Amino acid sequence: MAEPAIADTTVPPKPHNTTTINAIDDPTITLQRFDLTDLQQFTQEKTYATTASKDFHLFYVGRDNVHEILKYVLSRVSVSLYLNMFGFDDDELNSILMKIALDPTITMLVTLDKSQAGGKHEKALLDADREHNLALFNTHLASKTHVQEFVIGQSATHQISHTKGFVADGRVAGEGSTNWSDSGEGTFVVKGQPGGKGFKAQNNTQSIITDPDTVSRFSAELIAEHMIAQKQAAAVGAHSNAPLKIEGTHPRSTAREAHPGLVRHRQPKAA
Repeated sequence: MAEPAIADTTVPPKPHNTTTINAIDDPTITLQRFDLTDLQQFTQEKTYATTASKDFHLFYVGRDNVHEILKYVLSRVSVSLYLNMFGFDDDELNSILMKIALDPTITMLVTLDKSQAGGKHEKALLDADREHNLALFNTHLASKTHVQEFVIGQSATHQISHTKGFVADGRVAGEGSTNWSDSGEGTFVVKGQPGGKGFKAQNNTQSIITDPDTVSRFSAELIAEHMIAQKQAAAVGAHSNAPLKIEGTHPRSTAREAHPGLVRHRQPKAA
């Protein structure tokens, strides 16, 4: 007599979500299953050529929706973010970074150029550090009064720090000539297409890369640039923040419990 079949109780994986653009508040949407084809929806053609590379794609400001591309990738960070950005003047991307900065489960190193450090977004990072002591959340800051690991500095020969790129979760890299600003990214005014009243777009490119060798080597370069800026900050007398006094409670932050054992900035949506 044949034995009865055992029912398959395996829970199928959730479909890969490519429709949510800003996923910063949903911890179930990450880069773990990221594919470059996720981003073809932001091109003018809405699809890649059949001969397109599987691990490198170049996007064009003013033609492709580069702002949404950056938002799509950065809002899915769940492990680590290494970033060096010359021009840093984007409210929405800054908001995403600030939520990542307050997540204790994500390691984050950010390097900003000294000549651009007077901008309102660099100031917002410093103000957040003073309020939340980001060193307690694996995120650090360095300026003339801070040494943590958001760092403001220059190149090794004291020229501008002109890198404009990142590595997200050790899986996805971004690099190009694009500064983070409305005109630098060509932020779309009319939904889904360039143009419209007030639309401005510089001639810039933005590459997204998943080639493991390039991602690994760029990670090492971003860390090296960060360490150079960190040493420069120390040389001009920057010093560490005094640790917060914690008496049986967690430091005040915007992080909220997402699931047992982890405190994250992203809150799962109710079923």
